[in-house]
Amino acid sequence: MRKALIPLVLVLAVLAAGCLHVNWLSGPSDGDEPTTTLPIAGRLPVYLDSVDFLMLESWPVQVHAVIRGTLPTPCHALAWDLGEPDAHGRIVLSVFSTADLDAVCTQVLAPFEKSIPLGSFTSGSYVLVVNGVDYPFTV
Repeated sequence: MRKALIPLVLVLAVLAAGCLHVNWLSGPSDGDEPTTTLPIAGRLPVYLDSVDFLMLESWPVQVHAVIRGTLPTPCHALAWDLGEPDAHGRIVLSVFSTADLDAVCTQVLAPFEKSIPLGSFTSGSYVLVVNGVDYPFTV
């Protein structure tokens, strides 16, 4: 009976240790640290393949930028910031992606195609600056 007791205690100790969750990488906590984290990252990369223009038949002419490219993973979401045209007809478009940093995601590129309305324009020459690259167009 005594010989059977030692292996039984060892098995129970191993099972109990398996149920205990210990975070070995964290340091001591003083209780003042926030318990929530921000899972959405700011501006993550996006890989642009092409930028084309779509001009709608209206007056004044409405222009859309059709951008094609790939996102780093399917968990990334396409996002952009569009500025107003300046006095020289330059419009700045920043294209980026956002993602949940805590999500588990397949590491494969995700293609996208998006039509972004730039606004209404009168006749003239304009330049769309997408992530630092100039794309001129004429209305």
